[in-house]
Amino acid sequence: MAEAKWYVVHTYSGYENKVKANIEKTIENNPHLAEEILEVRVPLQDVVEVKNGAKKTVQKKMFPGYVLLNMEMNDDTWYVVRNTRGVTGFVGPGSKPVPLTEAEMKPLGIKSDDVSIDFAEGDSIAVVAGVWKDTVGVVQKIDYGKQTATINVELFGRETPVEISFAEVRRMN
Repeated sequence: MAEAKWYVVHTYSGYENKVKANIEKTIENNPHLAEEILEVRVPLQDVVEVKNGAKKTVQKKMFPGYVLLNMEMNDDTWYVVRNTRGVTGFVGPGSKPVPLTEAEMKPLGIKSDDVSIDFAEGDSIAVVAGVWKDTVGVVQKIDYGKQTATINVELFGRETPVEISFAEVRRMN
């Protein structure tokens, strides 16, 4: 049995959710595929939109036209996915799908190593690297999947939220 890896499938724009549903329906109808195609995802991100002066958080697709699959690559799974309605092909050279690397998956929040941090929401932290180096802020939100902390910093006299990598911060004593 081969190891399951994450692959990217290109779809017609706007068909991402239909492709996801079609693949899941195919898995439901063919129980042997459930052990080979483990997960189908359409990565979403929260985006703040301002309409008529009102802020509203909505979810948008991170990669329009693409679907992520955690599966074992073999002739059967390749054929099933490739012949799913709305799929134009796998991402990779020619017809050879290339799995995502650990580094490519980390910002998507799909797989993350267990990280222990010594700060929590509400703690003051100092930024020790990157663009915001030597800045101090209060942690507003922690995202373990992306390994980032959102802090408020003062910018032009206003509190502004900034997303900082765990590697760039340390707790204030």
